[in-house]
Amino acid sequence: MDLEMLMHSMKNCIVFRTHLRFCTILFNFDFLKTMGSIVSSLLGGGEAAAAAESSGADPSGPSRVTAFHSSQRWQLHFNSAKQLNKLMVIDFSATWCGPCKFMEPVFNDMSAQYTDVDFIKIDVDELADVAREFAVQAMPTFVLLKQGKEVERVVGGKKDELEKKILKHREAPKFAA
Repeated sequence: MDLEMLMHSMKNCIVFRTHLRFCTILFNFDFLKTMGSIVSSLLGGGEAAAAAESSGADPSGPSRVTAFHSSQRWQLHFNSAKQLNKLMVIDFSATWCGPCKFMEPVFNDMSAQYTDVDFIKIDVDELADVAREFAVQAMPTFVLLKQGKEVERVVGGKKDELEKKILKHREAPKFAA
């Protein structure tokens, strides 16, 4: 990790710590990300990943995830969703978070698979007020809501646990007889 990356990580850590009092794992994430890149390039995966990343191609297919960048727009969506019995899954993440990056394609795939569920992405640094409202203390945090009320929560990159909870709370599709 070079000095510039270290300084950037320290800045993010200090800012994030003041917002949510969670910081201790940040350096580990950055270290693991750096080590993962080194191992990937040694094994020959770095070039393919870099090419896919630079092309903007999404290998997992179309995503139905709605990202909110404004607290006001989020509040409008949230208020309208309270009227429906539809499951909403919110992914609270950060751009610098390693496990968040790991879960992003999984979350996108789930959004394509479970079309009866509303998938939302909120960056905790961008919408810190929304993250505070939901008492997010670690990333990624997935909050499952129905009619505006929390029914479940998954903290960390636990894709199997997240999928089980989505299956538990989503409305079963109704098929015509």
